[in-house]
Amino acid sequence: MNKIILTTLLLIPSSWSQISDRNKAIDSAAEQYGKAAYEESVRQHLNLLNEFGITAEEANFDLALSYQFNEQQEEAQRKFLELSAARNKAIASSSANQNGVLHGRSEKYQEALQAFKTALIKDPNNDIARYNYELLARWLEKNEDQQKDQEQNENQDQKEPSNYAKRMKAQADKLVDQFKFQEALDVMNKALEIDETVSHYQEFIKNLGDINEINEN
Repeated sequence: MNKIILTTLLLIPSSWSQISDRNKAIDSAAEQYGKAAYEESVRQHLNLLNEFGITAEEANFDLALSYQFNEQQEEAQRKFLELSAARNKAIASSSANQNGVLHGRSEKYQEALQAFKTALIKDPNNDIARYNYELLARWLEKNEDQQKDQEQNENQDQKEPSNYAKRMKAQADKLVDQFKFQEALDVMNKALEIDETVSHYQEFIKNLGDINEINEN
């Protein structure tokens, strides 16, 4: 009986030491993050995970943020995606929001929008995610309208070829069929001198120029 008690008493100081080391590691990781020493923060938080088996969602979220601010974007995104399924709805929502921010920086705007939406589903009270979602949604809508307007303007600016231009193009096509690329190019360039609508075939003219340059070499 005395041996059992002695063994138990001898094990207690070792347990205290482990708890002390664990607490020091937690404090050290938090300190490095607080000082914005993100590279060391990554090391310390990985130490919490690997050496002490600390898998708390809060610690993993700090690790993800440390990855992000240390410009380790792939690792950060992987961790944020994992944490978007966290039990803690605040961490899940914030992780989804940060995932959206990283997608936005990579110009993956639809993925970013979906991530912000996920953040709001996880926590409808996440005002930052709501702001990001609404801002990006409006920007995408406006950008889409601008893209359509630009395409319409470009189509309007490009004038339809005249009958003369069409006739010269047909003549050039016949010369191309005979492998007379330089003559075909001359036909198009001369036609362009007197009829700007020949520019409708600008890509064709460019290709003829490239072929002639290759043949000359």
